[in-house]
Amino acid sequence: MAVKHGIMRPLNAGPAARPRLKASKPRRLSRSKAGNALVFFMLTVLGLFVAIPFMFAILQSVKPLEELFVFPPRFFVVNPTLENYIMVGRLAGSSLLPMSRFVFNSVFVSATVTALHVLLASMAAFPLAKYKFPGSKMLSAVIVTALLFSYEVTALPMFLVVSVTGMLDSYWAIILPALAGPLGIFLMRQFMQVIPDAMIEAASVDGASTFHTYWSIAMPQAKPAWMTLVIFAFQGIWGRGATEFIFSSEMKMLPTVLSQLASGGIARTGAAAAVAVLLMLPPIVIFIFSQSKIIETMAYSGIKE
Repeated sequence: MAVKHGIMRPLNAGPAARPRLKASKPRRLSRSKAGNALVFFMLTVLGLFVAIPFMFAILQSVKPLEELFVFPPRFFVVNPTLENYIMVGRLAGSSLLPMSRFVFNSVFVSATVTALHVLLASMAAFPLAKYKFPGSKMLSAVIVTALLFSYEVTALPMFLVVSVTGMLDSYWAIILPALAGPLGIFLMRQFMQVIPDAMIEAASVDGASTFHTYWSIAMPQAKPAWMTLVIFAFQGIWGRGATEFIFSSEMKMLPTVLSQLASGGIARTGAAAAVAVLLMLPPIVIFIFSQSKIIETMAYSGIKE
């Protein structure tokens, strides 16, 4: 007989004779069938409540003109048509500049702002979350306070800065102000606080630099957070026309051009509804591919080690 860890067993005992530890099963929340039905009903009602505006926008975009002005208004469409989308195509073709120019402006600005905002926000959030230095608490308080100010409050000072620096009618006039959003820093900081300090200390002991630790350890761990930030940043810049900074036709964004083309009176009401649907599609597509990361971020961003 041999004694190991306080357990006696024969010397020639094989794997079958070894004591087995029973794996503890996670405790499931017990709920009655009535409770499950109630939860399912509430989730269904909330889901329909959220989906109704999208359904209404889509139905409005396929209604003929006579159904758009019927009284009392109808939610569903009787004679669906794609004439509104065809009208948008005709209006886009009648523009003095090719529509590809405006598409390039929107895609280039949105992609640049999204990439730089994620990079700068994560680089600023990492030392605030994992290092203590003079003024770190004050900087965190300033970031939280900046969340209280809406875009309308800072629009005038921002215009003065852009005008004085000579960036009007340029890509920089749209890109640089959009990079200073405090939401990205706050979101990344909250999530990076969950990363164990032992991982950061181990990397420092191994001789890794601060930037290497940030890029190789913090960023992979914070992937759900910056994937969420990608959606927020893209959605925020995609819907903005930046008309307060852009005056030349060559630099206009796609939402501004489509809205101007569709705002030609009552006859273009259906085209305006089609434009609204077209502008909603890119953020929705990005959200569909990243929704799991958003849920994970919201679940862990408030948890600290």
